[in-house]
Amino acid sequence: MEVCVLLVVVLYALEVSCAEAGGRGLASLRLGSSLSVEEEGDFLISPSGAFSGGFYKVGTNAYCFSIWFTNSVNKTVVWMANRDQPVNGIGSKLTPHRNGNLLLTDSDGSFVWSTNTFSEQYVEVQLLETGNLVLINQRENIIWESFDFPTDTILPNQPFLRNMTLVSMRSPGTYLSGYYNFKFDDNNVLNLIYNGPLVSSVYWPDPQKTVFVSWRNPYNSSRLAFLDDLGSFHSSDNLNFKGSNFGVGLRRRLTLDYDGILRLYSLEESTGLWEISWWPGGVEACTVHGLCGAYGICSYNPLPTCSCPDGFSRYDPSDWTKGCSPQFDLNCNATELDFVMVPSTDYTGNDLDMGVTGISFEACRKSCLNDCNCQGFGYSLDGQGHCSRKGSLLNGDRRLDSASSMHIKVRRGAVIPQAEQRQARTNNSLNCSAAEVMLFDAVKKYGKSKEYMKYLISFVTMVGVIEMVCIGLGWWFFLQKHVHEELVNMGYIALAMDFRRFTFSELKRATQNFKQEIGKGGFGTVYKGILNNERVVAVKRLEGILQGEAEFWAEVSIIGKLNHQNLVKMWGFCAEDEQKLLVYDYMENGSLDKILFSDTSKTLDWDQRYNIALGTAKGLSYIHEECLEWVVHCDVKPENILLDDKLEPKVADFGMSKLFKDDVDSGFSRVRGTRGYLAPEWMRLKNINVKADVYSYGIVVLELLTGRRASGFQLQEGHENEHDHLVKWARERIERGRLGEVIDPRLLNYDNDGERLERLARVALLCVGEERDSRPAMSEVVQLLIGYNQ
Repeated sequence: MEVCVLLVVVLYALEVSCAEAGGRGLASLRLGSSLSVEEEGDFLISPSGAFSGGFYKVGTNAYCFSIWFTNSVNKTVVWMANRDQPVNGIGSKLTPHRNGNLLLTDSDGSFVWSTNTFSEQYVEVQLLETGNLVLINQRENIIWESFDFPTDTILPNQPFLRNMTLVSMRSPGTYLSGYYNFKFDDNNVLNLIYNGPLVSSVYWPDPQKTVFVSWRNPYNSSRLAFLDDLGSFHSSDNLNFKGSNFGVGLRRRLTLDYDGILRLYSLEESTGLWEISWWPGGVEACTVHGLCGAYGICSYNPLPTCSCPDGFSRYDPSDWTKGCSPQFDLNCNATELDFVMVPSTDYTGNDLDMGVTGISFEACRKSCLNDCNCQGFGYSLDGQGHCSRKGSLLNGDRRLDSASSMHIKVRRGAVIPQAEQRQARTNNSLNCSAAEVMLFDAVKKYGKSKEYMKYLISFVTMVGVIEMVCIGLGWWFFLQKHVHEELVNMGYIALAMDFRRFTFSELKRATQNFKQEIGKGGFGTVYKGILNNERVVAVKRLEGILQGEAEFWAEVSIIGKLNHQNLVKMWGFCAEDEQKLLVYDYMENGSLDKILFSDTSKTLDWDQRYNIALGTAKGLSYIHEECLEWVVHCDVKPENILLDDKLEPKVADFGMSKLFKDDVDSGFSRVRGTRGYLAPEWMRLKNINVKADVYSYGIVVLELLTGRRASGFQLQEGHENEHDHLVKWARERIERGRLGEVIDPRLLNYDNDGERLERLARVALLCVGEERDSRPAMSEVVQLLIGYNQ
């Protein structure tokens, strides 16, 4: 043990020495200076040196701007700016802008993250002793602070408010947003929530008990919580606790870990190691929802371990949260179905009914067998005859003292004999050192005498410290070399994990029976909805889909993997018989056309229009060139450019061409899109590629400049069949130096930005070239616009 501890201390000392050799750090960042990802000495440091802020390596050539504890092993991160969109290890910078905005740019100059602030005074970036990164103006007023945007950690004296959410890491060493949330709900109570790809559910406080049983108080409206320096947590819902080492002199953090457990840590600065001083009472590893995925069963062996039932195999060998998949196909023919029994096991939640007591086993079995929605049933062996039918099998928990057994629906004859199956199946331990500590302390605190707990006490007492330090050290080396490389190779695919399939009844309930219509187009009608996890969404009810359910599912799954800050996020879909629906993020400001062509006094200023042009170009560039499966949009127009609450553009309806494509080699046998935005090749019946989108984008840019609709312009001129009359009108004036005649008369104060204005106009004309080969790629458009957006 002494050797392991000595090795940890030596490595820690070397790490600190290397950090000090790389540079002393900066006290602040001012206008005209920047932090570069390539310079090891480029990092901010708090006054006493307790916290550092800079580029943190999260993968091969992938970095996130982060804040971490300087004196901890592995530089424990407490905040990240761009956790879901790492930047390149070459050329990326963090720079204060002259307009008061703090910008994080990638190697190509594109904006990845910003504080979205504005100040007429110069600003300065500082890292305070509390670990709070702040943007301060010349009057020393804080105009932005990282404490307002937590990631997975709360630091002492950091207010945690109603609109804040802690989001766990995806897995050890993978800093992408995970599946566990900690936040206030609508009842003003702090909850731990599993927000997975299939379902969302609260697992703490115990949803089967009232908040009053948990000693919580929902009767307040402040929704305020904070952790103090002494290790005491206070919340307006009466969640109050103290760390076991309550007192002064320790660095602390409250972190929602990747395994869904909220833990209070304190730092032993002499070794750089963390000690757990609190976690929620009643929360054990196997009570956390989603830990082992669909069909997966969590048990203690003696550590938390996931396994699959007989007849099922692990879906992804590297990720238990994806659960188990059956090795057979299920249908709804009761004569072809049977059940496999899993003793001493229950799957929490997802009951089809409230459960029936006093029913025979055969009656319970028959009820599930004849119900297509029933995936299995639990039956108690305590003589009460309690029958619990399950609509889905999630959160499996095996307890040796449980009187219930679970019976899972399978295809008759598909499951090999249980003894043979158990020999072939491997159980994979979750191998979570924090869970080991939690379980050991839980035995001492609550006096549980279960058989697996006795074994656990003996096991951890003998080898716990050695295993925690040595395995933790080995795990760190493994993560540095392997997991980080895997993270970057996954790229945008990892971000698609939130994609799920909804039932029609879920979406009908979310939209209040499709009550509030917010848009209508050629592909269908869009309704506003609110999901069970309180997420506001837009539900598009598609019309004219002829694909079968399997083909539709496959195509939509591809679209769901497309993730970019300038694309509307797709959360999932529904495919039930003739009902085909898509679920998207809800955009507060609707579509671009509603503001750009509005007759009201509200209009877009010059900077907003330029930003919309740039953001739209980035979104199209991504689907054309950067994603794993390139997509032609086919209907780029203001109606398909949505604006969020900050007027950031999000391209919508991308991938619709895949769902409505014709059964021909080219993918299209008839004209798609909207008159006024169609490229000439549509009319000439040529094969269509991404350059058709470039043309449509150019029309949108001309509309941004002129404030006039392309289609309306044609009707005014009396040339209904002329697809490019706006183009000819604008080109003639721009090329003759009469740009002022083209500009929307509602635009004011653009004269001081003539160079950027002219560049946008020239880009528009390049995009609407008659011959598609003359048009630039969207990535080139992005580069042209970025150079004039500094």
